[in-house]
Amino acid sequence: MFKMMKVLVFCLVAFVVVAPAMAQDSGDAAGDAAGGFSMNLGAALGAGLVIIGASLGIGRIGGQAVESMSRQPEVAGNIQTAMIIAAALIEGATFFALIVCMLFN
Repeated sequence: MFKMMKVLVFCLVAFVVVAPAMAQDSGDAAGDAAGGFSMNLGAALGAGLVIIGASLGIGRIGGQAVESMSRQPEVAGNIQTAMIIAAALIEGATFFALIVCMLFN
């Protein structure tokens, strides 16, 4: 629980830091270069957070599935199927979030 709270606080801090950079409006050519860097930084931080979240989720699914299979080996096939489906759904959401980060670059 404490570990998840640390990740949540880190994500909130990252969003607060990145939000002003993403909201800047540059009016001249010199401002465009600085604004472009801010936008790239925001996209990079967003993509990094997406990957961190997905890796934590898939890692937890895998760990819990292996633990469940060791406790009840007779239902290992059903657990493995559910694990693969859940991991595929997480990866789909991850790809969508990465595309959103890249589009709003």
